[in-house]
Amino acid sequence: MLPDEVEKKLESLPASPGCYLFRDKQGGLLYIGKAKSLRARVRSYFQDGATDTRAFIPLLREQIGDLETVVTGTEKEAAILENSLIKENKPRFNVKLRDDKEFLTLRVATSHPWPRLDLVRKPESDGARYFGPYHSATAARRTLHLVEKHFQLRTCSDAELKSRKRPCLQFQIKRCLAPCVHDVDVDLYGQQVHAVMLFLAGRHDQLTEELEDRMARASEDLEFELAALYRDQLRAVVSAREQQRVVAVSDRDEDVLGMYREGDMVELALLRVRAGRVVDAASFSSKRVEIPDDEVVAAFVREHYSAGAGQHIPDEILLPLRPEGVDGVAEWLGDLRNQAGIKRRCRLTVPARGARRKLLDLASENARHAFEEKRRAAEDIDERLAKLQNKLRLPSLPRRIECCDISHLGGEDTVGAIVTLENGAPARKRYRTFTVKGVTEGDDYAAMFEVLSRRFRRGKEAALASSAEWELPDLFVVDGGRGQLAVALTAASDLGLHDLAIAGLAKERENPLGDKIVDRIYLPGQKNPIPLRANSPELFLLATARDEAHRFANRGRKKLGKRRRLASELDAIPGVGPKTRQALLKGLGSVSAIRVATDAEILGVQGVNRRHLAALRAHFGDQPAQAE
Repeated sequence: MLPDEVEKKLESLPASPGCYLFRDKQGGLLYIGKAKSLRARVRSYFQDGATDTRAFIPLLREQIGDLETVVTGTEKEAAILENSLIKENKPRFNVKLRDDKEFLTLRVATSHPWPRLDLVRKPESDGARYFGPYHSATAARRTLHLVEKHFQLRTCSDAELKSRKRPCLQFQIKRCLAPCVHDVDVDLYGQQVHAVMLFLAGRHDQLTEELEDRMARASEDLEFELAALYRDQLRAVVSAREQQRVVAVSDRDEDVLGMYREGDMVELALLRVRAGRVVDAASFSSKRVEIPDDEVVAAFVREHYSAGAGQHIPDEILLPLRPEGVDGVAEWLGDLRNQAGIKRRCRLTVPARGARRKLLDLASENARHAFEEKRRAAEDIDERLAKLQNKLRLPSLPRRIECCDISHLGGEDTVGAIVTLENGAPARKRYRTFTVKGVTEGDDYAAMFEVLSRRFRRGKEAALASSAEWELPDLFVVDGGRGQLAVALTAASDLGLHDLAIAGLAKERENPLGDKIVDRIYLPGQKNPIPLRANSPELFLLATARDEAHRFANRGRKKLGKRRRLASELDAIPGVGPKTRQALLKGLGSVSAIRVATDAEILGVQGVNRRHLAALRAHFGDQPAQAE
C-alpha cells in the first residue's frame, strides 16, 4: 500500500523529461533515475500487472515513503542531473560498477615548452591531451613504461627541470634528450611528443608511416644515431600493432560494450577500437545487481565516460541494448567532447546486423569468457579454503586470514606488521604496521606480544562497536613455531578472545642430522605440528600470508630507520614546524649554528618570529650573548 502523499504525486506527474527520487520512510534516498517522460516512467513502477520484473521493485513498493521529481528542459539535462545526483547521494538501489577511485589517465601538457607524460586520476579542462582511462593501474603504468623506454621525453618534474645542473641517468641510457641542460632541437622534441600522442591514441598505422619516412630521411642525411632511434621506435610500434586484432575497415574510433549476466551477477566487457583495430580490452564485474539490463548499461556509460576530460570519448559507442534517455546521454557526451576540443558528436548505437553487430557479439563473448574465468577462480579459491579448513579443523571457511611478523635491525627500529588475505588475495587496504616501543632490544617475543595485544584489543573494541574496520579474522597466523604461537595465545587470552583461531607457521629447515623438515603448522593444544607438503594449496595460502607479512614488516622497518637517521634535533621542538625548520637550516646552516646564534640572527631568518625564538631557547637552554 503506497502512502497517500505518493498516491497524490503520481496523479499530478508531468509528461516532461527529468529525474525522479524515491525516498524511504526516514527520508533516505532509495533510488534515482531519469526519464524522457516522468509521468509514464514513474507510474510504471506502481501499476498493477506491470511488466517490470526487477527484483527490487517489491522492496521499493514496501519501503517508499516519499517521491520527488525534478523537471528538466531536455533529456540531456536529465542525464547530467542524474549523474550528479547519484554521485552525491549514492542511493541504495542504484548500481555501482566501480570503486571510489577515479580511473587512471595519461596526460600530455602540450602547452609546456618541454611536455612530459603524467599519470593523473582527475582530468581537467586545462588544454592538455588526455589518454585513457585505463581500467587498471597496471595497464596505465605498463603503457607509461613503454613510452618512457622508446620515446625520449623527459620524466623529471618542472622544478627539477629548472634546477638541474647536469643530465640525469635517463640521458645516459638514451631515454631523454636532457632539455634541462642541453640545447635540444625544439622540432625534434616536438616530433617525439607527436609520436607519443599518436601511439597512445592507437594511430599505429599513421605513426608507422611517419617513423619510416623519418628514418629514411635521417639515413640520407647521414644522421645514423637519429635513424637508429626511429628504427627502435618503429620496432616498438610494430610489436604493439601485431598484438592488436583488425576487426573493421572503418577508421572511426569506437567503443564496444558487451554484457553477460547470470542472476544478480553482471560482467561487462569493453573493447576499444581505434582505426579498425582493437587496442585494448577490459572487463568489469559487479555482484548483487538488481536493476535491469538497460539500466546497467546506462550506469556504465554514465560512470565510465564522465570520469575523464572528454578526449577519451570515441566517435561511436556500440551498446547491447537501448537504455532510457539514450539521445540525451549522446548529446551530453558530445558536449564533453566539445569541451575537450573535439568538434564531433558521439553516437550511441545498438546495431542489429552487419560488421558492427559482429563487433558487439565479440564484446559479449569476451564478457561471457571473463565471467566464467572469474567464476572458476572463485570456485578454485573456495576449494583451497575448504582444504585449509579441513587441515586445521577450523569452524568455518577462513575467508579472511591475517598474519603477523616482526622486523628489526640489530634490535633497533622494531616494527610489527599485520597483513590480510581476503579470499586468498592480499587486501592491502587492511595492512597495518605497528611501531614497537618499550621493548628490550632484540626481544621478538615481547615485540610480538605488544603488537598482537594492540591488534586484538582494537578487534575486541570493534566487535563491541559493530565496526568492520578492525574486525577479527577467521584465522590468525603468526610467523614462527611453538614460542610465537604461545605468545599469540597469551595475548588473545588476556583479552578474553578464547574462540579466535590462531596457528603458527614454521619455515622449512634442516635439523642437526641434516634431515630436511618441511613447513609445518602448530596448533593450540596439539603437541606435534602438522607438516605441509610442498606445492599444496594449504601451504600456498599460508606462505602467501607469511611472505607478505615479512615483506611489509621489512618495508616498515626501513621507513622507520630512514626517518630516524634523517631526523633533526629540531624535529622534537614543539611549535617549530617543517617550514620553519627548513628556513632555519637554510638561513643558519646547521643545528649547531642555530644553538649558538643570537636572537637577532634567528629573528633575521625569514618566517621566524618571537614565538619560534622562545621555543628554541626553551629547548636549547642557555641564551647566547646578544650582538651589539
